[in-house]
Amino acid sequence: MTGPRLRVADFRREIAWTLVVLLLAGLTVVALWPRESGSQATDGGAGPAPAPEAPVEPGARQDAALADCTPQPGAPPQRLRGVSTTCMADGETVDFGSVVPRPAVINVWATWCEPCREELPALQEYSARPDSPSVLGVQVMSDEADGLAMLSRLGVRFPSVHDADRSVAAALRLPPALPATYVVTGSGELRRTDPHVFRSADEVDEAVRTTLEGAG
Repeated sequence: MTGPRLRVADFRREIAWTLVVLLLAGLTVVALWPRESGSQATDGGAGPAPAPEAPVEPGARQDAALADCTPQPGAPPQRLRGVSTTCMADGETVDFGSVVPRPAVINVWATWCEPCREELPALQEYSARPDSPSVLGVQVMSDEADGLAMLSRLGVRFPSVHDADRSVAAALRLPPALPATYVVTGSGELRRTDPHVFRSADEVDEAVRTTLEGAG
């Protein structure tokens, strides 16, 4: 009877080891399974969850002297309708789509973005040309107070909004890299320009014209 008993014992040991291996494999899968973190990316643009905002000091908006976020005629682009954000000129909540002209250039930037800092003056120069579409700035993922100070130093005056909750970024389907520039056509179509850091008003003009021609 020794032989059969040994075979039964060996069989039981094999089953035990098989169960151990399966258990370890299961624990490994659980350990490697992606977990939902406390921070989430928007539909466009990754990054940490918004941090508490630094307060805007009295007089900061006056020093920046930004143009008002004026409601515009015509229906806004479909993706931008009903998106609330903050007008940096006065701190008031506005419907972003309602203040976007047609045609228009929308430039998305952040204070920590060095290429953004480089191209904002070029966009300001472009916006001052009488035949250019209006330019609208969107500050993302950075404190509004710092943004106002930066625009003031750079002499940028075109209308700008602060996207504190990233609702504008989501509507624009913002890519991970900044800066990002979009063109709104006369018919209300929203198109992104080729990724490029503008260093002159002429470069902005060329990109906008190319985008509008492609939409035609």
